[in-house]
Amino acid sequence: MLKLLHNRIRWILIFWMFVVSAIAYLDRVNISIAGPTIIQEFHLTNVQMGWIFSAFVLGYAFFQAPGGWIADRVGPRAVLALGVVWWGFFTVLITLLPAGAGMILLLVAIRFSLGIGEAVVYPASNCVVAAWIPSAERGIANGIIFSGVGLGSGITPPLITYIMLHYGWRSAFWVSAALGLAAGAAWYVIARDTPRDHPWVGKEEIAHIEAGLPQTDSATRGKLPWSFIFGNRDILAVTFSYFSYGYAAYIFFSWFFIYLRTVRGLSAQDSSYYTSLPLLAMAVCSPLGGWVSDRLTGRFGKRVGRCGIAMFGIGLCAVFLALATQVSSAQLASVVLAGGTGALYLSQSSFWSVSADIGGKSAGAVSGVMNMGGQLGGALTASLTPWIAKHFGWTQSFLVAAGLCALGSLAWMAVHPEGKTSKEMVHAE
Repeated sequence: MLKLLHNRIRWILIFWMFVVSAIAYLDRVNISIAGPTIIQEFHLTNVQMGWIFSAFVLGYAFFQAPGGWIADRVGPRAVLALGVVWWGFFTVLITLLPAGAGMILLLVAIRFSLGIGEAVVYPASNCVVAAWIPSAERGIANGIIFSGVGLGSGITPPLITYIMLHYGWRSAFWVSAALGLAAGAAWYVIARDTPRDHPWVGKEEIAHIEAGLPQTDSATRGKLPWSFIFGNRDILAVTFSYFSYGYAAYIFFSWFFIYLRTVRGLSAQDSSYYTSLPLLAMAVCSPLGGWVSDRLTGRFGKRVGRCGIAMFGIGLCAVFLALATQVSSAQLASVVLAGGTGALYLSQSSFWSVSADIGGKSAGAVSGVMNMGGQLGGALTASLTPWIAKHFGWTQSFLVAAGLCALGSLAWMAVHPEGKTSKEMVHAE
């Protein structure tokens, strides 16, 4: 049993990153469930609530690249642990504000600061993947990590609604913060930055990991310069695609519950259940997409296994988003949109596997730049979605997201994850 454990430490770390990922999304999505109550208590408009949603995403987006750069240099173990403490503090801080008008600037500042703290999560997790996971296993590893997004977001509506109804929205935020602190403490105990630093890792697992790491210049020659990262055509194409991905995903994280409640006319309890469907689809399809990606990559190469799956998933999401606008039943629309979010998350692991392969020892910085693009898309949809809905209707809001997904799908045609990095690295230096 001990020998088996020594050969599976990398998967224990990936599982715990899944847990941290789920709790991170619990901490960011809880405000969308508490949104109607907060709007009423602080005398806000939907547009002002959109500013608060966007503040988090902007803080999260702008600190992706710096957070990844720090994780590359300090190591993901300490950075993730400190990040959890940071976002727990700001999750609690919002509950200390007195009820009433005039709190909009403080609410925006707190949510922006919370975004800064959570910005380190996925760049740091990509550092873990780059150091601990052989290239052939990165699809499923990233799929497991990002299934935490769906699980965390999926359990948030019923959990936060239950706590709110019985104890108030502030108690729901306190529970979110406490769960994060517990997960962060456990992570610091069990994690190390590299396999050779970990006292529990056996020699067989170290040999397996090191034999499977990609042997590219970016992986072996040290940290990549910013000029390479911002000038690399593959990274720019992936970043644009992730922008469209983030725009679509954040409709569900920020507005879907409110949409079902106020536009489709469902009760708070029914809205919480139907909001969970797309998010649980993410939890299922993220590891599924990663597994399929690994299998296709092993057989046909990364161009098919990574790029092909990403292109298919985002393109299929565009189709589902467009179809959902034609459905009159709120319940059926939720099912159709669940298919769309599931399709979107089939592509998730491809983004992070490609950025880890390109980044190597700079996986945190490369994935931070990519994720900054995704979060800027999320910040845009948080404010633009209610504006489009107000002036043109909610159907147009979903069609804009569908159009961006179609463009994001096409962007993968320009990505060639094999064979270009070494040459471009030489020119960058």
